[in-house]
Amino acid sequence: MSPLSIAYSPCPNDTFVFHAWKHGLLPGAPALDVRIADIDVTNGLAEAGALDVLKISYAALPYVLDEYALLPCGGAVGRGCGPLVLVREAGGVRSTAGRRVAVPSTRSTAYLLFRLWAAGAGEGVGEVVVLPFDEIMPAVRDGRVDAGLVIHEARFTYPAYGLRCLADLGEVWEAETGLPIPLGAIVARRSLGGASLGRLADAARASVRYAWSDPAASRGYVREHAQEMAPDVVDQHIGLYVNEFTADLGAEGRAAVRSLLDRAAAEGLAPAVAPGALDLPGAG
Repeated sequence: MSPLSIAYSPCPNDTFVFHAWKHGLLPGAPALDVRIADIDVTNGLAEAGALDVLKISYAALPYVLDEYALLPCGGAVGRGCGPLVLVREAGGVRSTAGRRVAVPSTRSTAYLLFRLWAAGAGEGVGEVVVLPFDEIMPAVRDGRVDAGLVIHEARFTYPAYGLRCLADLGEVWEAETGLPIPLGAIVARRSLGGASLGRLADAARASVRYAWSDPAASRGYVREHAQEMAPDVVDQHIGLYVNEFTADLGAEGRAAVRSLLDRAAAEGLAPAVAPGALDLPGAG
C-alpha cells in the first residue's frame, strides 16, 4: 500500500504529536508521506482535496466536510490557549472599531473567534490586514497597524514587544460557553472508508500516547522545525496545545466544536454543518 499523503504544520505541537507515526515507530500504522506547511496552506490543500490527511483550522472544517471526515484525535483543543488581540502598551487603543487590525489569515479559527468576539462586543472589525504571523507583533509595535491578532507562542512573548493584551479570545470563549477552545482539527478523506478512517484515528491516538511516554524521542524532530523558538517556549507550546483532547475529543471536545461551528453559522461567518457531519464514518 502506498504511503498516505499528510500535511501538518511545523508548530511544536504538531511535530510532537506526529513524530512517532511519521518515523515508523507505531507497529501496524500506515506509512506517511509528510508535507510540512503552515496552517493557511493546509486549509487550502483541504479545500482543493489535495491530500489524504491534513491538520486544518476548525474554521475551515465546514468547507471540507463533504470530502473529509473529522478524526477525533491529534488536533488542538484546550483551555487557556486562545488567540490574543494585542495593542501597544502606550498606544491608548481601547477598541478595534475603525482600527487597522493585522491577522494571520481570514480562514483561521483565530480570525473566526475574533469576528465572533467583535460581533458579541459590538467592537466592529475595522480594516483587516493579513500578515505572516511572525510579522504581526513587530507591525503593532512599530505602529504600522493599531492591533494584532496573534496565536501560539506569542502568548508567551508579546510583552517583549511592548504590547498589552486588549482581549484574550480564548478567555472570552470559555467564559461564554464553559467549553474548551477548538483550534486545529485532523481530517481524512471519507473515500478511504470507515474501517481505514478508524485505523487512522487509532494511529493518531497511538502517536500522541507515544509522544507522552517518551518526550525526548521527538525532541530533535520538533527542534528541526522550530529553530527560531527558544527551548522553554517550545516546551510551553507543547504543554499548552497537547492535552487530553489531543488524545480524544470526547463529549466535551465535540460540544466545543459544535458550538463554534453553530455560532459561526448563526453570524453568517461559515456554512451550517448538518447533524452527524462531525461523526466518524463507521464509528459506533
